Amino acid sequence: MSIEERKILSVVSHGALLLSGTLITIAIPIIILVITEDPVVKGNAKESLNFFLNFIIYFFIFGILSYVAIGIPFFIALLILSAILPIFAMVKVLTNPDKPYRYPFVIHYL
Repeated sequence: MSIEERKILSVVSHGALLLSGTLITIAIPIIILVITEDPVVKGNAKESLNFFLNFIIYFFIFGILSYVAIGIPFFIALLILSAILPIFAMVKVLTNPDKPYRYPFVIHYL
């Protein structure tokens, strides 16, 4: 796989996270994970899926905590981070296409 293909597929897998709440958000990294053999692209697709799974878990936890008002600042921070971190990841995979990006604060399931 060429460097340009690696960059494109890695950016698309992280960029899908910006479509939060849609089926496409999870479908794109899964499709990329299935069709590619490149270990860096697979790593980026897995990391994108892990970020999405963590986002959903944190979303429900902070949503429940919002009923007692302590979760509201965490919920707002989660929404801000869910927009900023995928953009940061896309920039990082463009500047360093030989290494999969790892999100901070993410539990790795895959």
